[in-house]
Amino acid sequence: MIRVAIVTVSDSCAKGQRADLSGPAISERLPRSGFEVLEKTVVPDDRESIVTELMRLSNQAGTDLVLTTGGTGLGPRDITPEATASVCERMVPGLAELMRLEGLKQTPNAVLSRAVCGVRHDTLIVNLPGSVKAVRECLEAILNLLPHAIEMMHGGGHERKDT
Repeated sequence: MIRVAIVTVSDSCAKGQRADLSGPAISERLPRSGFEVLEKTVVPDDRESIVTELMRLSNQAGTDLVLTTGGTGLGPRDITPEATASVCERMVPGLAELMRLEGLKQTPNAVLSRAVCGVRHDTLIVNLPGSVKAVRECLEAILNLLPHAIEMMHGGGHERKDT
């Protein structure tokens, strides 16, 4: 079972001015048989808040995966990738590249995503976009890779699972 935390990064959601729709869209898409959502949190588009939350969740024993949503675009307050990169010990660029590549099949705007993915301690951190539609598309692009990525991160072998 992969233990997941979901972090919505949004000023308006953190202030209670808008309902969080992307966080629930993530948990709805995760297969119940292989993923357990430990917690869902909302933080403002503030570097210190994002860093603090990512560090707390990755320091917490048992969190295998943190999925963030929001703050990956070009807006002046979109700083989730920078906050994520600052806490990660190793980056996993292929996951973000795959999300952009698959998103490009839906819209040319997908290449504007600055999402990053990386590892801190024993936790994989993946930035997803803020829109519900884009969250679903990006998660769909990488979902089948996450179990193997988590297994490898925890010291498992590199054998191919699709043979």
